[in-house]
Amino acid sequence: MRKETVAAAITSSGMVPAIRVPSAEDAVFAATILARGGITLVELTMTVPDGVSVIAGLRRSHPDLLVGAGTVLDVETAEACLDAGAAFLTSPGFEPDVVSFANSRNVMVIPGVMSPTEVMMASKAGAGFVKVFPCAQLGGPGYIQALRRPFPHIPMIASGGVTQQTAGEFIRAGAVAVGIREELIPSEAVARRDEHWILELAHRFRLIIDRARGRQ
Repeated sequence: MRKETVAAAITSSGMVPAIRVPSAEDAVFAATILARGGITLVELTMTVPDGVSVIAGLRRSHPDLLVGAGTVLDVETAEACLDAGAAFLTSPGFEPDVVSFANSRNVMVIPGVMSPTEVMMASKAGAGFVKVFPCAQLGGPGYIQALRRPFPHIPMIASGGVTQQTAGEFIRAGAVAVGIREELIPSEAVARRDEHWILELAHRFRLIIDRARGRQ
């Protein structure tokens, strides 16, 4: 998957749903419902059992859905995910070897960062975006705004603790997108296979982001 294609999809969507669920079956259900709700890309974390196989299966069953791999902590996992068809890689922190490997394969990589130093290091290493994580605990939208002042050229994704109440604030603060997990994919909704609950949340978050960007 071309980096430019992934970058455009993330920027257009304004959200990166993170699927972190107890089973492969739960992951397939969540991804299927999100795709039905108009979500163009998802991040499947490697904490999901047999996550690499889930990525491969989703690429076959949902060819229009960009499926990225999340919580990628080492090169071995990164390689397995890309071989399975992952469109991009993300990590909770900055692992230089993963960034270097992704660049060698011309794949979008989004490392996690906390400090200005890590933003600089990740960008210099060749990260396409940086994921400010955990953004709510670091100071919320105000922290994104503060980081954007010295780094206006580095696209930032706000991730960790994003809610319906704060998603729009993060976008207005300068985040190109927000990473969302439980607030979009509630554990109870997945356990109950309540697709209407997830579809409603997807609609709400899309509307929140559109309004924050002045589209409505």
